[in-house]
Amino acid sequence: MSLNSAYWMKYAVGVAQRASPSGRRVGVALVSERDELICSAFEGEVRGASWYRTLRSKVRELGTRSAHSAYLTVNTLSADRAFELGELSKAVRIDRVYVGLPDPALTRYLDEDPVIGRGPVHRFPDDLQREILAQNQGAYAASGQNIECNPHYSTHRISETVSSRLTSKGFALSRSDVHANRGRAALASLLCRMYGIEPKEADRVVGEALSEAFDAKYGAYEYAFDARAANPKWTDDFASVHKRSSAISLSAATILNVGVGGGYEAAALFSDCPQITFVDIAERGLANIRGRIPSSRTVTSSAEDLSALPENGYDLYVSLRTYNSSFFDTSAAASEAHRVLKPGAVIIVSVANGFLYTQRGRVVPGLIIPGTDFVDIYRGMDTASLVGMELVRAGFKDIRTFPTSTEIYLSAVAA
Repeated sequence: MSLNSAYWMKYAVGVAQRASPSGRRVGVALVSERDELICSAFEGEVRGASWYRTLRSKVRELGTRSAHSAYLTVNTLSADRAFELGELSKAVRIDRVYVGLPDPALTRYLDEDPVIGRGPVHRFPDDLQREILAQNQGAYAASGQNIECNPHYSTHRISETVSSRLTSKGFALSRSDVHANRGRAALASLLCRMYGIEPKEADRVVGEALSEAFDAKYGAYEYAFDARAANPKWTDDFASVHKRSSAISLSAATILNVGVGGGYEAAALFSDCPQITFVDIAERGLANIRGRIPSSRTVTSSAEDLSALPENGYDLYVSLRTYNSSFFDTSAAASEAHRVLKPGAVIIVSVANGFLYTQRGRVVPGLIIPGTDFVDIYRGMDTASLVGMELVRAGFKDIRTFPTSTEIYLSAVAA
């Protein structure tokens, strides 16, 4: 994100702030190639008019037919369920689009959504997304994107558990401190600066807090709260991805499964695999796996550090729903995956892309915005794209994407 784009994102958020607090607060800014403001608008700036109608009126008065960038805080739907950003794009040629959040009314993907269909659409960073949510708290709190619709996710928050665990160890960090340093290395560095401890000790403390947090959330995970409860064929999805990605059967492959959670998915997928190693940062899930698959090897470690495992040792690396975890270093994990795989071996990872609305038994696509109670339906796709880029950087080739109803799979080959 450039300094200029960061400025205009904040500017759009500031424009939205001028909207009536009793309504939806949406702001937009059009910017020229010279990085100068063409015009801006906010919801309700003109009584009874949407931001789009107000902006279109200004654009017509100015005779503007193109803009270098558009910055929009919420990708809103009109009363007839048309995307107002899409309508704007038909009237004004815009080279780059930046969007903060999906409309709170969105609980499924819709046709003609410009964020999905118009090519690369850039997203506001997490801190500004949280600010936009705060501006529109009422609208999102009443929406299907609110994770209070799922008791497990609303009561088990990794960041809060990490914060409390660190505090219990004598390292008091505020919730904002944790959210601003969402990575093991970043948190350890913060402890070094705040408490003057050595980097090795800080890393150990953070590692223990993360292990305890993931153990608390996933060690006794109830899959009735998982989106896959609404997709009984999820094991078939994985089998299909594997068959299309690797010529070696699961029973014949040396497999590394990284991030096993409570052990449920591992038992469902790999019970008949004689050459499999399971890795997780938390002990409870590994203990479950040892009970279910006694012949397996288990290693307590993070995906970012597989130093206990040899180079070029595996035919298949599988990590489901781990690469979108809190405090996860995708670059380090991808590099370690490449190191432990044989040349030509296959990696299969997935990004969660479904949140179960338990009261209605339906899946709302997307991922939770860190530090909030809301699901962003675009975030799963954004995350999968970022994971794919990291796999390429780590030395993988032939990246393939397989979207399903509850998660997005990616496969690649170790070059």
